[in-house]
Amino acid sequence: MSSPNVSDLFQTAAEEGELSAGTMQVLQVADIGAKIQGALGIGVDQFESSETTLVTLMPDDSGSIRFANNTQLMRDGHNLVLDSLSDTKQADNILAMTRYLNGEVLFPYGPLASAVRMDQGNYNPNQGTPLYDESVVLLGAVLAKAQEFADAGIMARTITLLISDGADQHSRHHGAADVAKLVADMLSQERHIIAAMGIDDGHGTDFHQIFAAMGIPAEWILTPGTDASEIRAAFNTFSKSAVRASQGAGSFSQTAMGGFGA
Repeated sequence: MSSPNVSDLFQTAAEEGELSAGTMQVLQVADIGAKIQGALGIGVDQFESSETTLVTLMPDDSGSIRFANNTQLMRDGHNLVLDSLSDTKQADNILAMTRYLNGEVLFPYGPLASAVRMDQGNYNPNQGTPLYDESVVLLGAVLAKAQEFADAGIMARTITLLISDGADQHSRHHGAADVAKLVADMLSQERHIIAAMGIDDGHGTDFHQIFAAMGIPAEWILTPGTDASEIRAAFNTFSKSAVRASQGAGSFSQTAMGGFGA
């Protein structure tokens, strides 16, 4: 089966009343479809279950991660999430995708068995912080993949984690309000969970304020300090939430409503 057209997927979602005119305008920025296409991965014809959970991760690969000596912590945290999901009974129904903050797709949507772990060879944080631009692309990919499955009669629930250790500095096309439009439409569908982790940058950045402006619910925001144990604990907290969310409709709804405290 050929890969679906991203614009067509968005248009279908809009016609079904799931995407507002404001969100459609945000998603019509030049070349965003091409950026999303590379993350779509496995086609619906390769998936046999009647439902799936899409787990999507956006690790920060900005230079400040390295300067703060958090490079290995990011690798370990990302890999913890994948390993925890792989150990669940629902593992075969979970599809995962990781796309770094600066746009590189580590691996597109696919089964956990083929998910790529972060290591010294594929993760070298040395770039900027286009938080708003790339959050739009990432959430666009989540929307497109979920719609692709919906069009095939497969229920797709999603849980997404955005990670940053600094405020936006390099976005050129979008602001926090644009991200918030996507988030609002997704949350209204009641099958998406969108979480964010803001790692203390030592400059007093108010991540609660930043992520709230992006539409992320307060109960889905993690703000670990620079201490290694706090960062590990934050990844562990998300990991547990992702596992709970993957256990079916009831567990997903309870997790979504309760946030990290569920």
